[in-house]
Amino acid sequence: MRKILLAGLLLVPCLGWAQASKSKEAATKVTPALSGDYVEARTASVFAGACHYNAELVTTGRDAILAWNIQRGEWKGERLDGLRAIAIVASEENLADKKAPHRSELIIDSRASDAQARALIDALKENYAFRSLGEVVNVRRAPISFAHEGRTYLVSAGEIAKLSVEAMPNDECCKMPNLVWYEPLVQVGDRKVGYTKNAQYAGGAVADKWERGDENSAFYGKFVMFPGGFPLNLSAAAK
Repeated sequence: MRKILLAGLLLVPCLGWAQASKSKEAATKVTPALSGDYVEARTASVFAGACHYNAELVTTGRDAILAWNIQRGEWKGERLDGLRAIAIVASEENLADKKAPHRSELIIDSRASDAQARALIDALKENYAFRSLGEVVNVRRAPISFAHEGRTYLVSAGEIAKLSVEAMPNDECCKMPNLVWYEPLVQVGDRKVGYTKNAQYAGGAVADKWERGDENSAFYGKFVMFPGGFPLNLSAAAK
């Protein structure tokens, strides 16, 4: 009888551990709500020599264009397949300064219905407001084109914002990762550095007009957005 009771007492914590382990495993496999292509361009080179990086760190890098192309998914009951969004992000300091507050303007695809637009804005805020967008001070609608063909990204929102990015030859940034000084403002899978042929913003609620080009100032890759904005590891979520 004592042996039976002892075995039972030992089994209880084992069962509890197994249940906790299963719950933890399930929590790390939250199904992404939205996924697709992502590209951003900063007003500073993200892949450069140390002297170039240090010169820009305190003088520029305070603005960025972020663009999402939703390939599939829904948010709170609204299907958002094929819709696009752009964020113009600005700060008083380099965007890499985590202590400096960010402010942003969202441009939402004019093809979205009112309900889809609300859902997309909500998804962006839940996933990115804290780490990258900061305070969203303005939202406007515009026709957005987002073309990803081969190693080229072409994005535009009428005359408001435009972006042209090419992949770097031979993935140079991967061969010399010590020269990549920043992280993307949005967590992306298979992150790569891109060459910005041109990036321009016509000016608006968050910043004056600016234009940059001919520099290694872009990031691109695949994004996922999660219910509740959980900042999960992308590789784990994909399993």
